[in-house]
Amino acid sequence: MAIDFDAELKQLQATMHTVEQVLDLDTMGKEIASLEEQVAAPDLWDDQANAQKVTGRLSLLQGEVERFNVLAGRIEDLGVLAELAAEEGDADTLAEAESELGRVTKEVEALEVRTLLNGEYDAREAIVTIRSGAGGVDAADFAEQLMRMYSRWAERHKYPVEVFDVSYAEEAGIKSAEFAVHAPYAYGTLSVEAGTHRLVRISPFDNQGRRQTSFAAVEVVPQLEQTDEIEVDENDLRVDVFRSGGPGGQSVNTTDSAVRLTHIPTGIVVSCQNEKSQLQNKASAMVVLKAKLLAKRKAEEAALKKDLKGDVAASWGDQMRNYVLNPYQLVKDLRTGQETGNPAAVLDGEIDDFIEAGIRWRRSAVAE
Repeated sequence: MAIDFDAELKQLQATMHTVEQVLDLDTMGKEIASLEEQVAAPDLWDDQANAQKVTGRLSLLQGEVERFNVLAGRIEDLGVLAELAAEEGDADTLAEAESELGRVTKEVEALEVRTLLNGEYDAREAIVTIRSGAGGVDAADFAEQLMRMYSRWAERHKYPVEVFDVSYAEEAGIKSAEFAVHAPYAYGTLSVEAGTHRLVRISPFDNQGRRQTSFAAVEVVPQLEQTDEIEVDENDLRVDVFRSGGPGGQSVNTTDSAVRLTHIPTGIVVSCQNEKSQLQNKASAMVVLKAKLLAKRKAEEAALKKDLKGDVAASWGDQMRNYVLNPYQLVKDLRTGQETGNPAAVLDGEIDDFIEAGIRWRRSAVAE
């Protein structure tokens, strides 16, 4: 069936017009001009916290405008390409236009989803915690697979990942992991991944080859900025230092540089062992602790804990996504109905369709 390029292009242009209104590019342009003036000021870095805020905001806005303009240009070029293919009856040019139409449509849909991320902390970077749940060694192995899945997803988008802490299980996999995804809107994007993930497969750790169900919990909180008011009293902290360790008990280094912070009033525990210096590890752990305290405070204020942290009990009855490898191949999100028969691709980081469906689902749930 031949593609009606005129109709498809009109639909794309209508969507872009809506996106432009939501983003309010005129106001965004005025803010960019104001921020550029501030960046040009010779005394900008006299106040480092403010300088980081200004430059970060400028970079974010410039990226948003550039993304919109580049996509609008591609739609315009696509119209020319489609018209040329029709005039000349060139099958190769037509195939190229159809292929580009598919790519552009997907990017326009992704940009449209971005406009739905307008929560208080959605534009922030994200701190992700993964914990193995019920299921023994299979759950620990699954938790490690999820960590790899999110790392591969970030890699596909060229988002830097900073690993704060990994606690390895004795036989295989991990008990827990904590890492940051450094990208604008990483929190708003990944927050829909929070909850309990369930894996069904033939266990590679069962010598009788039986099917095993295991669980892992994902928690996502927004990274704080220096302007956020989260004060931590040193008297409320218990600080433990220990030697960093890797798989099989391997020593990452030979000094007691890893740091564990326990916030006594809340019971929140954070560890960091990715740096060689004890001071650096303590500083990184404090970043994570403050992010979790902020999430807790906001959740309590709003009485909507699931908004920031999700349900992370990691057991039967509360899962949000199933990964079935046996007796059939299926990944299905129980909230949105989004599914695919290719679990290998999902576990290799191809989760954009699930994330976009989750963001749309969350918006519709809020609207109701």
